Amino acid sequence: MSVLFAPLDVGDFTIANRIGMSAMARNRADATRVPNHIMKKYYLQRALGGAGLIVTEATSISPHGSLYDRTPGIWSMEQVAGWKRITNVVHLAGSKIYCQLWHAGRLANSEGPLAGPFLPEQGKAVFLIFQSLSNTELRLTFKTHLQPTEIQDPAVFVDLYRDAARNAKLAGFDGVERELLHAANGFLVDQFLDSTSNVRTDKWGGSIENRARFGLEVLKALVEVFGSNVSVKVTPGRGYNDMKMPLEEDTVETFNYLLSEADKLRLSYITLSRYIPDLEDHKIGAGSSTTHDVLSAYTKLITNAKIFLDGGVTPKEAEELVKAGKVDGVFFGMSWLTHPDLAKRIRHGKRTENTAVIAHLYGDANVEPYLGYTDYPSVTY
Repeated sequence: MSVLFAPLDVGDFTIANRIGMSAMARNRADATRVPNHIMKKYYLQRALGGAGLIVTEATSISPHGSLYDRTPGIWSMEQVAGWKRITNVVHLAGSKIYCQLWHAGRLANSEGPLAGPFLPEQGKAVFLIFQSLSNTELRLTFKTHLQPTEIQDPAVFVDLYRDAARNAKLAGFDGVERELLHAANGFLVDQFLDSTSNVRTDKWGGSIENRARFGLEVLKALVEVFGSNVSVKVTPGRGYNDMKMPLEEDTVETFNYLLSEADKLRLSYITLSRYIPDLEDHKIGAGSSTTHDVLSAYTKLITNAKIFLDGGVTPKEAEELVKAGKVDGVFFGMSWLTHPDLAKRIRHGKRTENTAVIAHLYGDANVEPYLGYTDYPSVTY
């Protein structure tokens, strides 16, 4: 049997295999950001397809924390109920599921009824607007945000994460993953961490220890709720959304400190997400990526948490990395999007030949939500 299908203890739970499904925005929630029946079908398909661990799409912790339309939230009891229906069927199918908690920070949408004034730090923020050109091509348009305003008391946002974790527990999630991380995708926690976006002069900015303070306090708040069933995902090599922290002077030293301190909290796992060259044309701030080998740079710092790798991993490479003891498991993204039975295909040696329908990647108000979402075919076993 492949080492990918050996069970793995993650926090308080045992997952059936080492093949995880990473968080991917799909924008199919209701207009009020309540998870719905089509989302339940989507996650159930992947659980039945053999995912050992599923991480949800980025899920907003408050009404003022979202970037895109129809991304789900977890601040209301209606949203909790919607997620509960999803976690129930995922568990019945034999998988575990974490909720990825998210606040977009200065990138949050400032328009519409769910908007709010909580935009951190100073300077202009430029963010991603995806526009499909065809079924195979995606274009980015750019929008300059309103002048962000300083967060007067970051501890208020730590409390928002804690409250969201409590709701995630009510919703039946097995754990939570913190969104930074998603670093460096330029969301709230990353905006504190990055030396070029964080210009604060109080205890939340300046030194590496101060810039990392917010992210670590958030992790501690999540651990208060979920114990060891808390994870964090870091992407030190990408410079999305105006993140421009230099490599040697700041990035490596900052993540060395962050990961060393995070590992002391005895998290369930830490995901290292590596730079993907194919995404170079689909990002803001060309040339701001800090390309380096995240496995060789950071795994030595992680001695308590399990280590997962994400970012362009192939099944063959995954097998080699787990067998060599370099990682404990792997996350796949687009392969799960296009193959609801990905883990079964890997187990049975089936081809992964479905291609993504880019035009429906993030949904469209003018088409049925299942298109490019729950209509990817499985194979017969």
